[in-house]
Amino acid sequence: MQIKNILEKAISDAANFMIENGIFKLNENDKLPEILLEVPPKKEFGDFATNFAMQSAKIFHTNPKKIAEELRNKIESDHLAMKMSGKTEWLEKIEIAGAGFLNFYLKPTVIYDTFEKIFNNENYGQLANKNNEKIQVEYVSANPTGLLHVGHGRGAAAGSAIVNIMRAAGYNVEAEYYINDAGNQMNNLAKSVNARYLEHFQKNVEFPEDGYHAADIIDTTERIIQEHGDKFLNLSEDERLKILGDLAYIDKMSELKKDLANFKVNFDVWFSERTLHPDKINSAIKILRDNGTIYEKDGALWLNSTKYGDDKDRVVVRENGEPTYLAADIAYHKNKFERGFEKIINIWGADHHGYVCRVKAAMSALGFDAEKLQILFLQMVALYRGGELVKMSKRTGNSITLRELMEEVGTDAARYFFLMRSMESQLDFDLDLAKKKSADNPVYYVQYAHARICSIFRQTLEMKIFIDEKPNFNLLTHSSEIDLINKIIDYEDEIEKAAQDYAPQKMTRYVYELAALFHAFYRDCRIIGVEKDLASARLALIKVTAHVIKHALNLLGVSAPESM
Repeated sequence: MQIKNILEKAISDAANFMIENGIFKLNENDKLPEILLEVPPKKEFGDFATNFAMQSAKIFHTNPKKIAEELRNKIESDHLAMKMSGKTEWLEKIEIAGAGFLNFYLKPTVIYDTFEKIFNNENYGQLANKNNEKIQVEYVSANPTGLLHVGHGRGAAAGSAIVNIMRAAGYNVEAEYYINDAGNQMNNLAKSVNARYLEHFQKNVEFPEDGYHAADIIDTTERIIQEHGDKFLNLSEDERLKILGDLAYIDKMSELKKDLANFKVNFDVWFSERTLHPDKINSAIKILRDNGTIYEKDGALWLNSTKYGDDKDRVVVRENGEPTYLAADIAYHKNKFERGFEKIINIWGADHHGYVCRVKAAMSALGFDAEKLQILFLQMVALYRGGELVKMSKRTGNSITLRELMEEVGTDAARYFFLMRSMESQLDFDLDLAKKKSADNPVYYVQYAHARICSIFRQTLEMKIFIDEKPNFNLLTHSSEIDLINKIIDYEDEIEKAAQDYAPQKMTRYVYELAALFHAFYRDCRIIGVEKDLASARLALIKVTAHVIKHALNLLGVSAPESM
């Protein structure tokens, strides 16, 4: 158990003891506030501090200082009993400050005992399984009609990092891609490739008004021609459209999966919208019609979503009998619940805010707990080069593709930069900074810390300087060493918080701060040329540091190079 967990338990046990023994009274519907522990800004204020006494004053109807005094007395009493029974001591003293802050001063040996456990744990950073609760995260889910653009890239980075972090935190998570492979967009893809196919063979053809004009359509067509030649020229228009549409779909999915794999994104399930048509959609609509949530008006079928807080009702089946996107989404989310997911997380673009209410309305009407469906929103990305906004691709004249971004700055930089800000914040992506090989570039700065540690180990190996079987961590007394150890001790708590908040930016911040502390250690603490036991302890410290940096970068989908 880490020291923060020990402190939290000590405070919780003391508070519950006071309630059970009538020292403080708790009303039936009241709950104890969350115990928040912080590292004070100055060492003289202790190793940890909490404002729990002030937060609980309202429910205990007691002065915070009085609560703080009772907590301190109980915790110190329990710790004395622990000492007398021969158990490990961890507490030096508790001081009350200000309006009721509790400042905890730990035994100097606590940090070393905690770090020794981490050093001996090869799986540090992988938390115990929470439960068997099934969680699904669905993200990207772009139409298979063109290349992924940088907006998709941000969603891909965020979604895959959230999945990685949640799995490290012990959650049972499944990643899914919803393939929008039905409807007009697929018809338009077939028409577009058909037109480029005929153009290639010098046939007069008018490009469809609603077709796709991007260069990747020409690329797809050329790949089809390379494999099949002109054998579709003499087919009827309908036959050719069907065949070219199917081949284009296969090609687009292949390119999409290739880009995602290169971006270190993998999915457990690729769910095709086509599997919902028509049976699953009709089944969902029938249930909603039978319970009165869908009604007919002007020849169309409407979802009564205003009943659930929407600003207006929504069409699910058009007058011509064609289902809308909403109809497919209702059937899709019904399918998710039927697969037994206890929590369903969708990552959508910010322009889909208005869509949430109608999908949740349908889930409630179908008898599911709509609160199990959580939507995370992703803001736009703005690319800058030379201080100027970059709007268009040099090659195509259209939006910058994820593929082009990876080619320009590399996968590691692209992923790290996408993950530095919360998804809810618009991201200004500095292309020039992402390519810099200097400490100004945050991903380079972090990766260089790992590479530098690997370099140290190569040097010490040549000089036959090794880590002892049981390093003496008590020798690590320099402030740079203590700061580094404390940061490492916080790692699993940081994973937990990032998982709970779906916040990969917390991991980028953590690993950057850890790298900064290592660079300070490197400046202040020599390994080569110091006494053998101290060198061994310092090598052990940086070995764990390298492990944590690599582990954190892996969660972000970023590599940890051994040389740079």
